[in-house]
Order: sequence, then C-alpha cells, then structure tokens
Amino acid sequence: MYRILILLGLIAVCIPFSYYLLKPKEANNKELPVAHEGQRVSDFSFTNQEGDTVNKEFIAGKVVVAEYFFTTCKTICPIMTKQMQRVQTVFSKEDGLRILSFTCDPETDTVEQLKRYASAKKVNSLQWQFLTGDKKELYNFARNSLYVLKPDATLNQADDGSDFIHTNNFVLLDKLGQIRGYYDGTSEKEVNLLIEDIKSLLN
Repeated sequence: MYRILILLGLIAVCIPFSYYLLKPKEANNKELPVAHEGQRVSDFSFTNQEGDTVNKEFIAGKVVVAEYFFTTCKTICPIMTKQMQRVQTVFSKEDGLRILSFTCDPETDTVEQLKRYASAKKVNSLQWQFLTGDKKELYNFARNSLYVLKPDATLNQADDGSDFIHTNNFVLLDKLGQIRGYYDGTSEKEVNLLIEDIKSLLN
C-alpha cells in the first residue's frame, strides 16, 4: 500500500510538469494588432544593390521588416544597421523573412554605393535588399504606405512635410502586407521584441 501511494504521488507530480514542458509557448503565438486597419502595403518598384528591379512580388507571402536610412549617416543609421544585422543573423535560414532598407538620400545612394555598403555589412542579398530610386516615389512610399513618420516620442518627431526623412522606426509587415508594429531600431530591447514578433508572424 505504501508503494502504491508513492507511485500515485509521483504520477500526480509528473502530469502537470509534463503539460508545462509540452504546451505551446505563448510568446510565439500572441496576436499582434493591425495598424491602419484595412490597408496593405502598396505596389512599388525600386532598384536594389545589384541593379535589379525589386517590387511587391519580392515580399509576397513573406514577413517583412522595412526601414529608411542613408549610407553616409553618422548618427542613428549605423546603430540601426547593426540592429538589423542582428535580425538577419537570427533568421539567416528563414526564407519567410525579407528585409527592405530604403534610402532617403538617393542622390548619394546610387546602386554602386549601396553595393559597397551591402558588401561591407556582409548581408545576404537574397533576403536583405537595399533600395534606391526616384526620391519623390521613395518618400511617397514612406509616408503613404509604410507610414514610417508616425509621431515618435523618442525623437519628438512627426511628419512636417520636409524633403528629408530621418527616422529610427523599423516597420513590421505580415504576410498579407499589413503593418503589425513599429520598433525603435536604435534600441536593443525594442529589436529583441521585434525578433519575437517576427517569430509570431512566421508561426
């Protein structure tokens, strides 16, 4: 009888413990809100660091992280690129993720300049594209499709209609092209959250 009681006690302990180990992790299954309800990223056509045209087909059915930057920036952009490299490293074998870095200085950031920059950062060009093109089209896409210039308490910024976009925002899109979040690309903590949210969307 004593042995039976011990056995029953062990079973009672093991069952809930096994459930805890086997249950799905909530962090990777959370629901992310949809920003700008009902809107999806618009069509676009820009040129990448290889001189090839990149359009919406490149991101169709993919989770996307997008940013605006410029290669000669000495302030926030180097930090943002370093953080984006972290994202690429985590998902280096994940075909379901695409990274888009749009230049806000196309006069300087020619195809050749972007090629040098991408090579220096050792990016995987199959996954991460640096894009240039007509400045008016780049800025229209930033303002009216990605909404990268949302009010930002960190930079005390808003879209004042200026002819130069400089923002620390990373924009996360789901597989349908819907915006699911904004993240401070200069913050390791925010990018950690971005990485977890990418996992949620990929799952």
